[in-house]
Amino acid sequence: LLQGEHSQSLYTFNTGVAQHYFCQTCGVKSWYVPRSHPDGVSVNVRTLDDDPRRQVELQPFDGRHWERHVHQIR
Repeated sequence: LLQGEHSQSLYTFNTGVAQHYFCQTCGVKSWYVPRSHPDGVSVNVRTLDDDPRRQVELQPFDGRHWERHVHQIR
């Protein structure tokens, strides 16, 4: 995050371990610190100035049963 930190709002669910950051202006979830990988960050690519989606390889993932498959996350 290069600017606008003051416009970010933190939200946590259930355990409070995962930290979800939302834009207070538009409501988009810009990034979060996942419970499964608390030393990592997940960024919403749609919030980046340069669109890297053409360079990203998408891999299907079972988010409903993520704890069963967390070892597949790189």
